[in-house]
Formats: sequence, structure tokens, C-alpha cells
Amino acid sequence: MNWSQKIYGLSNPSAKPLSRDLTGVILLCVALFSPAASADSHTASLATAVATEDTVSREFRLDGIVEAVNRTTVSAQTSGAIKEVLVDVDDFVEQGAMIARLKDTAQQAQLKKAKAGLSEAESQLAQAEDEFKRTRDVFEKKVVSKAKMDEATHALSAARARLDAAKASLEQAEEELSHTRILAPYSGFVTERHVEVGESVQPGKPLMTGVSLNTLRVNIDVPQSQISKVREYGKGYVYLDGGERVSVEQMTIFPIADRASNTFKVRLDLPEGIQGLFPGMFVKASLVTGEKTELVVPVASVARRSEVAAVYVVEDDADIRFRHVRLGRTYSDGETVMQVILSGLEHGEKVALDPVEAGTILM
Repeated sequence: MNWSQKIYGLSNPSAKPLSRDLTGVILLCVALFSPAASADSHTASLATAVATEDTVSREFRLDGIVEAVNRTTVSAQTSGAIKEVLVDVDDFVEQGAMIARLKDTAQQAQLKKAKAGLSEAESQLAQAEDEFKRTRDVFEKKVVSKAKMDEATHALSAARARLDAAKASLEQAEEELSHTRILAPYSGFVTERHVEVGESVQPGKPLMTGVSLNTLRVNIDVPQSQISKVREYGKGYVYLDGGERVSVEQMTIFPIADRASNTFKVRLDLPEGIQGLFPGMFVKASLVTGEKTELVVPVASVARRSEVAAVYVVEDDADIRFRHVRLGRTYSDGETVMQVILSGLEHGEKVALDPVEAGTILM
């Protein structure tokens, strides 16, 4: 007795046959829940991508050291004793914020003297101008000699010169006073503190050292065998700990090789705001030295099982095959992150974009 006999009730001669409508429903359910039909329908809806060949850059990888572009030691520009130190090592300081202050008694006194000198020069100039006007009026009436007129003219010029000198002295005094308040030249972290409160300093004495983490660069040493190709292409990348690749903003190649190592120093300027990098860290850097054609797929299609990498290949007959592959590097084409496949896959084969869904169907 087969399944159709069971459906129509033929196993029992006395049983009544089922209606045709009910029979159609049962047959439809059997078809829908058939494993082959289920797998085919899911495979048809599975998103796929085609393995293609793409021209990618050939890169030469090196180790590099991160350094800050802005690293400054702030020094004293006037003499005095340290009155107050406002920051310490590892403190973040905004640009223009005060980091230390000197006693300014002598500078305040010099400023008052300069202001008094300016007032005196202004008074002398006013007196000389009045004398010049009176002398000129009587000289035009030919009452005084030309020598007297020349004397008044020279006196006016001397008064104006004294006023200019007084203004310069006032600017100098104000500048000296401003030097008693040491300000941060840019926003950054304090890395070294060179003075203590009460210590006397002279111009040139180091006070604080700090770095800015906003703008960083990487220094690498490139073998002379690669430097010509590096100059030709002028492109480089820096790889962060998480695997992210950062394009270099600007590359500076030093024109002289190191005689001991036969390497050229190359400086890679990074974009502002890179997170997770600090001066002194080692990073991986790569320089473009050529181009090559490689097989690539979207990185989302790669399934990783421990140390094994694989893709789900969708064949023309809708069968799915789990295939091991050997991976190369990853890169971005501007929209999608692509994975280079070194072996295990052929050009034109289709791979599932969702390895989890493909694995579920394969089970």
C-alpha cells in the first residue's frame, strides 16, 4: 500500500474517499515541506557575489614609529622665580591656557615706568607743537629769524621721536609682563615638567614639554632597493591594531641615505583625529611599489572558523559547497571592503554574501 492509497483511504475498503479539495491541500503541504523544495527556494533567495579579478596595489610592508608633529618644550622668556605651576605630567591643556606663572614685581615696576615715560613724552610733544605753531606764526610775519624757526622745528621732531621711543618702551614692558604668564602654544598633553615652585629661572630655561595627539606621523626606514618605486608612486598606508588601514595624507622622503644601514628615512603624515595611536608606538606601514591583478570577493562573504577561512560557493545547479580558501589582504574600493583570495576559488564563481544563512541551508 503506497501513500496515495493512504490518502484516499484505500487501505480500508469501507472508508470513504477524501474530497478532491482536501486532497489538493495535502499534496501541496507535502510539496512545500519536501527537503529539496525547501533548499531550492532558500538558495534562490540567497544573496551572492561573483569572484572577480581586480587591479590592486603591490605594497612593501615595514615597521614604523609614531611621533607627534607638534612636540614642544616651553622655555622661560624672562627672568624671575616660579610663583605657580598649574599643570603636571599627563594633564590635558587647551591652547592658550596658563601652565605656569612667574613673580612679576620687576616687570610691573618696569611697566609703570614705561607708562610714566609715555605720559611725559606726550606732554613734551604737546609743548613742542605749541611752540612750533607760535614760532611759525611770527616767522611768517618776519618777526623772528630763520634760526629760531629751525630750532622750533627740530624741537618738534625730537619730541615726536621721544614719544615713539616711549611707546616702544611701553610695548616692551607689556611684553616682558606677558612673559611671566606661560601659555600653552597648542592643545595637548604635558609629558615633562622641568621646574618647581620657588625655582629661579632665566630666559631659555625649559619649563614644560608637551605633545599634541591631534596630528601624528610615522617614521620608517626604507631600503635603497625600494626607494625609487616609492618615489614613483608616492602612496602609503598605516595599519592600526584593529586591522584598519589609514591612507597617508602626505609622504616626505629624505634625500640622503643613512650610511650605516643604506636606508632612506620616510615620513608619513596621518590625518587628524586618529584614535588609539600615541607617540613612541610601533605600527605596520606599507608603501605602494607597483600594481598586480588578484582575485577578490566582498569580505562579508568569508566565513572564519578558528584559524580556517572558507566561503560558501553557490553552483549553477543551486548546490552549495563549503570551500576552504587562503586569504590575502583586505582593502576598500570606496564602498565595499574587499578580500583578496590567494587560492581555493576561481574567477567567475559565485559566493554567498551571508555565510550564516548559507550554512543553515547547507545543513
